[in-house]
Amino acid sequence: MLSLQFKRLIHSIKKSPVGFAFDIDGVLMQSKNPILPYARDTVTLLQDHKIPFVLLTNGGGQTEASRVSFLNKSLSLKNPLRTSQIVLSHTPMRNLTGKYNRVLVVGGDDPQTREVAQSYGFQEVIRPIDIVREAPNIWPFIRYTREEIQALSKPVDLRQPIDAVFVFNDPRDMGTDTQIVIDALCSENGVLGTRRGIGSSKPSVPIIFSNMDLLWSTGYPIPRFGQGAFRLTIRELYKQLNNAELEDIVLGKPWPVSYTYAENVLNDEWKLLNGDRSGANEIPELGVKPKEQLVENVYMVGDNPQSDISGGNNYGWETILVETGVYKEGDFHKYPTLAKPTFGIFPNVWDGVTSALKRHQVI
Repeated sequence: MLSLQFKRLIHSIKKSPVGFAFDIDGVLMQSKNPILPYARDTVTLLQDHKIPFVLLTNGGGQTEASRVSFLNKSLSLKNPLRTSQIVLSHTPMRNLTGKYNRVLVVGGDDPQTREVAQSYGFQEVIRPIDIVREAPNIWPFIRYTREEIQALSKPVDLRQPIDAVFVFNDPRDMGTDTQIVIDALCSENGVLGTRRGIGSSKPSVPIIFSNMDLLWSTGYPIPRFGQGAFRLTIRELYKQLNNAELEDIVLGKPWPVSYTYAENVLNDEWKLLNGDRSGANEIPELGVKPKEQLVENVYMVGDNPQSDISGGNNYGWETILVETGVYKEGDFHKYPTLAKPTFGIFPNVWDGVTSALKRHQVI
């Protein structure tokens, strides 16, 4: 229950006429390279006019603080972004620490991804490299060197069951990770090295993917496969082995849970801009919308019609599609089922955002 004092505080804050949620890769960055000057100029403009915004990305594999630090350095911002302004694909998983204890975390680099899961509060974080250390023949074509295993792995008792599988980011060793994940899903009560009977859609342990992006922009002329390709692989192999469709959970865009989470963060950002820190250290509940919408018009700015635009449209936000990432001119003609932006298609993030701000007479 909200206290009377807090209710009065909320109502005393004037609502922001507009706010933004930005994808990162393809909108502000292309892989490790900033899209300049548009990205820096856009962020600076919003900061100067005290317009609330969040970064909502299907990327991950590192802590929120590390990602924000990299962006601040890459964009050379005079006012650094805050860690609270970013929602990585796996950020909402912070809510699951009380539900699962011993988790297998797949994807991303070592040791960064382990550190992410540990920072969220998971009691025992197991990585595929730990399992390779204990069972080197679990997959005959592992890419890990002897030196990497020695430096990056930790001892793990394979007799103990795994509670859940979390896919935090794109696998770095697709073959090894595929085999280990399938072993866990088809095991007897989560114990690796065992195999239960076939026929069930429900895996032995739950698996949660942080996003389902099939493609993403890396700066290569053609978009590259993302975590969604790994999910398709896991689902098809599970179906072949179990004669049943896999029951899994997917976070990230375009699913509503990520937009709900981002909306809560956007509310908190607007309160911070008004000197209210009441929500600064709170973790939004999964799937729970804020009690009051403090930003009247939210624009999702993205480069991927299948995730950014589709998710934003379905959530009821305005959407802006930019041409600096996955989307290329002519794609709607080639693929007529792609979700179309409500506000328009723009060459870059600056043109899209300034057009929205002029629409609401902010600039």
